[in-house]
Amino acid sequence: MDVALHERRDQRAEKPAQDPEKLARPARKRFNGWALALLMLPGLAYFLLFHYGALVGNVIAFKDYVPFDGMWGSQWTGLANFQRMFGDSDFWAAVLNTLWIAVLQIVFYFPVPLALAVLLHTLTWSTVRRFVQSVAYLPHFISWVIVVALFQQVLGDTGLVNGYLGDAGLHTVDIIGNPDAFKPLVVAQVIWKDAGWGTIIFLAALSQVDEQQYEAAAIDGAGPWRRFWHVTLPAIRPVVVLLLIMRLGDILSVGFEQMLLQRDAVGPEAAEIIDTFVYYQGIVGGDYGFAAAAGLFKGVIGALLVFAANKVAHRLGEQGVYK
Repeated sequence: MDVALHERRDQRAEKPAQDPEKLARPARKRFNGWALALLMLPGLAYFLLFHYGALVGNVIAFKDYVPFDGMWGSQWTGLANFQRMFGDSDFWAAVLNTLWIAVLQIVFYFPVPLALAVLLHTLTWSTVRRFVQSVAYLPHFISWVIVVALFQQVLGDTGLVNGYLGDAGLHTVDIIGNPDAFKPLVVAQVIWKDAGWGTIIFLAALSQVDEQQYEAAAIDGAGPWRRFWHVTLPAIRPVVVLLLIMRLGDILSVGFEQMLLQRDAVGPEAAEIIDTFVYYQGIVGGDYGFAAAAGLFKGVIGALLVFAANKVAHRLGEQGVYK
């Protein structure tokens, strides 16, 4: 028995001492987890309060909302606001304008960041690429007030272009105040302002493409267009599909501030969208229940478009926004 006791003591003595650094690692990981959770709290609180919490306010779409009676004290009207909305010709005119502008933005704006990202990715001089990126990103940080003012100074009735046309004895054209030119104009404004910013995600996706694939395609005789079609596009297709689905979900939001600033110049027939319709009916007109119904209609249609587009993406073999 004494021999066995001595052997157990020797085995315990032979065990190496535990490294204090290894003992401290689990505690450090727990601390890092709590630190990251604390960093997430402000953003999480923002979304819970101003996005998910605000959804409760949609109940006034089913009420004759009076601010003095409050959200719960106002009279319940059921679907009366929706029936009135669907029978309002001004509402459907706003929906039609919104859809036209949204389609024009998808067709003409959406490919521009991708094309710009491909061109920047092909630049071999890093200094030139950084300079072009900085210049292209800059308009994104300019407010819509300044952007609209710049376009007014260039394309307005007394703008720079008409000044040159007048000096040359040619016919002047007020593009800013022309309702027929308004929709192409707002798409051009969006392209000028946000195309550079939209290239960030595409450039990140392009940076993951294996350069050896380009070299192999070039050796096989593929030109620039075929390399783009058979190498670049398949590699970034999941990102393109993802951004397109997100854009479809936001298709009815075509720029409230941009439209509001130019609505008086061309009239509501050309510039009224769902967001400005909600603003003028609710905030200006005081018909809060009717305006909430229009806003809820917009949100439901956007959600349905996301679900449908995500389903189509799955059918085409892409991951989509969610599984």
